[in-house]
Amino acid sequence: MKIEILTLFPDIFTNLLSESMVGIAIKKNALEVNITNIRDFATDKHHTTDDYPYGGGAGMVMKPEPLYHSIKSVNSENTPIVYFTPQGKLLTQDIVNKYSKLDKFIIVCGHYKEIDQRIRDTLVTEELSIGDYVLSGGEIPAMVMIDAVARLQPGVLGDIDSALTDSHQNGLLGCPHYTRPPEFMGMRVPDVLLSGNHKKIEEWRTEKALEITKKNRPDLLERFKLGNR
Repeated sequence: MKIEILTLFPDIFTNLLSESMVGIAIKKNALEVNITNIRDFATDKHHTTDDYPYGGGAGMVMKPEPLYHSIKSVNSENTPIVYFTPQGKLLTQDIVNKYSKLDKFIIVCGHYKEIDQRIRDTLVTEELSIGDYVLSGGEIPAMVMIDAVARLQPGVLGDIDSALTDSHQNGLLGCPHYTRPPEFMGMRVPDVLLSGNHKKIEEWRTEKALEITKKNRPDLLERFKLGNR
């Protein structure tokens, strides 16, 4: 799959693209990530990409012209264009799963106050957010998206079942996990996990996932119950 990133700060992505699962995905040719500097498409001598908002108020707005031409330089027909904004809908595992199956999509990284609304109205196909807070720009959410889809590409993880049993894949948060040694600082691994009884282990994991979801994300639990009716 190919991801096109449009940003004012391309160097932010350098380490991400060479480390961990994203680096492995790229080395295995399961993922291609191209970085385009929006500033290269500014036409004035100062390479200006932002200006004051019409109507007044604090902050700066990214200009439409450099955005438009940078998007057109990497766009092809029907390519999804994602814009991360606090106004977007929450990025979920279901959305990640959807994008992980595409051949190509584009991420526009905003900065300053927002990007010009006309770009959002005419070119952006989906607006997403990684949480109910504000960041300086869209680069960190873009990195989140890259990592999330990279690990789902065929051949990237040693065992794809590892991803398929992660939190959110079935609508619940994940259960507790343990490894060697069987006892640490007086705390023992639950006996059921050492029993070899796979049916009992699966029941325990489901029970614990339900408990953790009820405690930390009851909103997910309600959706899970509705989906299993």
